[in-house]
Amino acid sequence: MSDCAGATLRLLNANDIPAAAQLSAKAGWNQTDEDWRALMDLAPEGCLVMEVDGELAATTTLLCYGRRLAWIGMVLTKLQYRGRGLARRLLTEALILADQKGIETVKLDATDQGKPIYERLGFRSEQAVERWTRPGLAGAVAPAAPAPQAEEWREADSLAFGADRSKLLERLARGKPPFSQAHSYLFTRPGRQTTYLGPCVCEDSVTARTLMECALQTPSPSGWFWDLLPKNAGAVAIASDLGFAPSRRLLRMVRGNELRGKEEAIYAIAGLELG
Repeated sequence: MSDCAGATLRLLNANDIPAAAQLSAKAGWNQTDEDWRALMDLAPEGCLVMEVDGELAATTTLLCYGRRLAWIGMVLTKLQYRGRGLARRLLTEALILADQKGIETVKLDATDQGKPIYERLGFRSEQAVERWTRPGLAGAVAPAAPAPQAEEWREADSLAFGADRSKLLERLARGKPPFSQAHSYLFTRPGRQTTYLGPCVCEDSVTARTLMECALQTPSPSGWFWDLLPKNAGAVAIASDLGFAPSRRLLRMVRGNELRGKEEAIYAIAGLELG
């Protein structure tokens, strides 16, 4: 597509998955090969890489939820290629793509190191995001939960999230149906390091706790990750009561129009790369 600092910008392809997964693993992130494949399937035009001498050197993804919202994630650069502007080039390309698609709002979850870079690209602070963790505990295998109808996902999730991400939910359900009660649901999925809890949208904290307790009956020797919005006091209280503790804090940033859903119903986000 184009080049920068001797690197070629192109789209991620299936042959890149092992190298991309290795890149995120070396950064200490929890994504699996399947997570990368899901991103490529959901956003084939938004999974961007920089290649240097035939080697995958940097990545960035742009996942669009209709025209209302797009999410930037997987901003990674191999150690030996840092400082060459590869990440900035990928981010710039992703934002050009978002503008071409007429996306009203772009969001991302930033580290302290990334915040100044994103501010220079027009992002502003919105709210904190926290990762809570719990060690693995043995237990009885929870019964499989029936998946809610797709229409229920759209109705409950779009109101809470602020955009339609039903394709993402349907993709997650192919791996494992969510735990659910009426219009409330909780997904879990395996991660490279630990089992991931989320997304979770619930009508009230009582239902959220019930779904979390049900999910945590499934053995996860490697432990659990739960990414939540600390402004949701109910989520924080449940996480604390269930033995989780905060381990990482990021900053949610936004570019374009303000877009806030029913955040008090969001008890777990889908992932730092998904929103």
